[in-house]
Amino acid sequence: MEGIGVRKQLSKIMPFYSWIMLTIILFVNYLAYFGTRPFTTGLKHYSMVSSADVALPFVPFFMFFYVFAYVQWIIGFVMIGRGGREVAFPMFIGEVIAKGIALAFFVFLPTTVEGLRPNVESLQGGGIWCELTARIFTMDAMDNCFPSIHCLESWVCFRGALKLKKLPRWYAPTMLVMTLLVFASTVLVKQHVLIDIVGGVAAVEIGLFISGRLPLRRLNGEKGST
Repeated sequence: MEGIGVRKQLSKIMPFYSWIMLTIILFVNYLAYFGTRPFTTGLKHYSMVSSADVALPFVPFFMFFYVFAYVQWIIGFVMIGRGGREVAFPMFIGEVIAKGIALAFFVFLPTTVEGLRPNVESLQGGGIWCELTARIFTMDAMDNCFPSIHCLESWVCFRGALKLKKLPRWYAPTMLVMTLLVFASTVLVKQHVLIDIVGGVAAVEIGLFISGRLPLRRLNGEKGST
C-alpha cells in the first residue's frame, strides 16, 4: 500500500513512464560522464582550445548560471515528462541517443581544457564567485569536455519547450535565454571551449533526428493499422 501511495504522489508530478525514462537518462548520464573515466584516465587527452577561447575573459560570476543549470534541467525535464507521450518519448529517447554520442567521444576522443583554467590557488580569497569556482574546479576534472554535457542538457530543455503545448508564452523564450546563459557560462568560467558548445547542440539534434524516425506509435499509445 505504501508503494502505491508513493507512486500516486509521483504521478502527480509527471506520469510514471516519464519517471522510468528519467531513471534511464540518469543511469546513462552517470555511465557516460563517470563510467568512462576508468578507461580513459591513462589515455592521451586532446586539447581543442582555440585562440578565441584564450581571448575570452574569465568571469567567475557566470558560475552562478553554470550551477543554476541544474535547476533548469529539473524544471525542463519535468515539463517534458508532463507533456504527454508524443512529446516525452521522442525527447527522452533523443536525449539518451545524444548521451550515447557523448559517451563515444569521451572514450574515443578524450579531451581536456588543461592550461585554460585559472589555478585554484589564485581564486582563493577572491570573493564568493571565485570561491565557488575554485570548489567546482576541485570537484570536476578537466576531462570529458567534448561535447559539453551542460550544453547538451540545456539544449534538450529548450528543444522540449518548443514542443510543449498549453504553457505560458514566456516559457520557451525563458528556456532559450537560460540555455544561452548556460552556454556562455561554460566558456566564461573556463570549464569548456567553444567547440564543446557546438558538440553538445549537434549531439542533441542528431539524437532528436534519429528518435523522430523511430517507430514510437506503440509507445505513444497509438494502435497500428490493421
